[in-house]
Amino acid sequence: MNEYSDKVIEHFQNPRNVGFIEDANGIGEIGDTDCGDFMKVFIKVENDILTDVKYQIRGCPASIACASAMTELAIGKNLDDALMLNDMDIVDALDGLPEFKIHCSVLSAS
Repeated sequence: MNEYSDKVIEHFQNPRNVGFIEDANGIGEIGDTDCGDFMKVFIKVENDILTDVKYQIRGCPASIACASAMTELAIGKNLDDALMLNDMDIVDALDGLPEFKIHCSVLSAS
């Protein structure tokens, strides 16, 4: 895993906000459950602010790190700002990803 930044390794080994929200205001799914990375995201919104974001994921270490970083970036933002988060915001938050793993950030940004 020496091609990964310390932040990627940290988020993979200690992922943040894994789980689900029972009374979620929104639930989204992305990916392919049959053949690849798959993520389910739960959000809690109060007064147009994301107060909690949780996820369940099946994927590689980079996908797990990206999902974890995405939650940290999104929590506390208003909905419009959270919707503006993109894959490069996630890559930057992780101090980069190897080129062949950039697609993992797209899953979390979608």
